[in-house]
This record gives sequence, C-alpha cells and structure tokens, in this order.
Amino acid sequence: QVQVAESGGGLVQAGGSLRLSCAASRITFSTNAVGWYRQAPGKTRELVADISWRDRTNYADSVKGRFTISRDNAKKTVYLQMNSLEPKDTAVYYCNVGGYYNGPSYQGGAYWGQGTQVTVSS
Repeated sequence: QVQVAESGGGLVQAGGSLRLSCAASRITFSTNAVGWYRQAPGKTRELVADISWRDRTNYADSVKGRFTISRDNAKKTVYLQMNSLEPKDTAVYYCNVGGYYNGPSYQGGAYWGQGTQVTVSS
C-alpha cells in the first residue's frame, strides 16, 4: 500500500519561513507528479503548487514568488519551501502523489497524506 507522509509544519510569525516535506513509499516516485494542497478552516481545499515528474512546476497566484516546490527522487521526497509567510497561509497542508495533468492543470491522484498544520501568527 502506498504511503504518503507530510512533515515540517508548525507555528511561525508572519514573515518567517517553513519547509514542508512529503515522503512517499511503495510507489515509483520518480515517474509521478506531486501536488501540495492546503485547506483553511471553513474553506475548500486548494492546490498550492505542483511538480511534474520532469520537474515542471506550477504555483497558485497567491504563493508565487514566496513558495518553491522541489523534489529529490532518490529520497522519494518533495519539498515545499515557504518564505514570507502571511497569516492567510494558515491551513492544513496536504501532499498528493500520483496525479495527472489536464493540459497545464494538475488533477489530484489517489494518494494523500494526513496533512500537516501550518499556523502563521501576525
């Protein structure tokens, strides 16, 4: 069974940084696209960033220039470096592995992690 696990969340002040990690096992990681989503209280889950197996990246407008997604296939890990964090970034962040692209748009696949909480204080 494929396992996906996020880590790296926490409490940070506005303007600070965090790096989230998404580790996957029991899957051919190097040929899978990965997306980071987030869900704030009372809001729907939204795609924040994604990375294809060829390292093509996409970002939501709200995080462009602040967040960077990258992958290390040898470690079967995808990272989300989050800089200049703002209170509006507060959410549970989820990793999704194995999605596909409908044109340029990442569509979530079957494998999700349990989420990691990111809280940004003002």
